[in-house]
Amino acid sequence: MRKIPFAAGEFFHVYNRGVDKRTIFTQRKDFDRFLQSMEEFNTIEPIGSLYENNFFKMKFGHRKSKTSKLVNVVCYCLNPNHYHLILEPVIDDGISEFMRRLSIGYTKYFNIRYKRNGVLFQGRFKSSHINSNEYLLYTSAYVNLNNLAHRLRGETFRSSWSEYISSSPKKFCENGVILKQFRNRGEYKTFAEDSLPDIIERKKLAKELELLLLE
Repeated sequence: MRKIPFAAGEFFHVYNRGVDKRTIFTQRKDFDRFLQSMEEFNTIEPIGSLYENNFFKMKFGHRKSKTSKLVNVVCYCLNPNHYHLILEPVIDDGISEFMRRLSIGYTKYFNIRYKRNGVLFQGRFKSSHINSNEYLLYTSAYVNLNNLAHRLRGETFRSSWSEYISSSPKKFCENGVILKQFRNRGEYKTFAEDSLPDIIERKKLAKELELLLLE
């Protein structure tokens, strides 16, 4: 039993990485597939095999029907060997079902595509409860700019940053809970970028602590 249940209306930072820190996104199609999976699996309705649904023919951002969701995706960042998400369950324990589908579905795709067997992710996904608004704002900056914390640029990552700083009509994330707290997108951009040095420093300290514990 989880100490803090995935209650509807709460916010959670969800993350995981490849087993043995292996790469889980090797090219653009892999990022696209994961994002498509996040979109397609986010429904309370039962779903069949991705291949039965001709999933390869689908495009990210083009769901065929509007259905009740398991979660709201607030923001995300996909890096070569790990991912970060902020999720808000729409129904109690919606995160568990959503992540179960996502992990199984993407692992099956990856193993078939790259002719491998076995697990892809390092155990069950990890999560932390975002228990304050300040923590929510800071974590949104951490997730949206996580690629910069790892010095990743260009086509080596995918994140929801562009949805936060531009008014593109294509919208995947439910970012209103964050953006409504700022006068405009530019103010949020400044807040997130100003938070980046602290994000990087905290990451460095966490890494040093991990090394000390392993000695």
